[in-house]
Amino acid sequence: MPDPIQVIDNLAGRVTNRLLTRFPGPMVEVRTDTPIVSFTFDDVPDTALSKGAGILEAHGGRGTFYIAAGMLGREEEARNLIDAAGCAELVARGHEIGCHTHSHINLRHASRRQLYNDLSHNADALAAISPNLQPRNFAFPYNSGSFRQRAELARRYRSSRGGLPGINRGMTDRSFLRSYALQQPDESVVGMRGLIDEVVSNPGWLIFFGHDLSPNPTPYGCTPESFEGLVRHARERGCALLTVNQALDHFEATT
Repeated sequence: MPDPIQVIDNLAGRVTNRLLTRFPGPMVEVRTDTPIVSFTFDDVPDTALSKGAGILEAHGGRGTFYIAAGMLGREEEARNLIDAAGCAELVARGHEIGCHTHSHINLRHASRRQLYNDLSHNADALAAISPNLQPRNFAFPYNSGSFRQRAELARRYRSSRGGLPGINRGMTDRSFLRSYALQQPDESVVGMRGLIDEVVSNPGWLIFFGHDLSPNPTPYGCTPESFEGLVRHARERGCALLTVNQALDHFEATT
């Protein structure tokens, strides 16, 4: 039987996320003649580095990898997460490192002081790896947005990525960017080529987020083959494969 407390908490999270779309925060105008696609990874599993980064590079793109430094090097039952050397390698290869908090906390359950300390801890941990590791963009752990934390996130970061589906177009809330999850079943990932066709027909900013890339992925991952097919389709359809930070640079330069 489902835990009633968890059920209520999940419902509260969904309600909060929906309300955030009704009462947006700081805006950016997503105006572009070229369809833009960003591929992002959360946590980050080592296969996102060993498989995902190389696939993006082979197609002339780079990705955004949202790091919770407190999880670096963690070995889990179904996946292992990259370590400090992996972060440095991603930066050296031209990818973007974003913030995913330090301890992967749910922002709705954290006080403002807790969040301030956690984000500062993450920034210090990443700076100790490389002075070039200064995240400018954020992704909500568990895709769980928060009204009371929005001001602190906006002060620190150019954007925050949520998990509500949608293509970003026109005046867009940069504090709760829309995105699509690359997760099981794999058929759903293959089917997301239709989203790429949609953003080509009506240019905007399409963001994907995933976790592991494995022949036997976790429920939150996909296979390298389905990921590569999606990246290849985006490139063949003429999309610009940009990191989140590169995309924001593009929009600010055209407004």
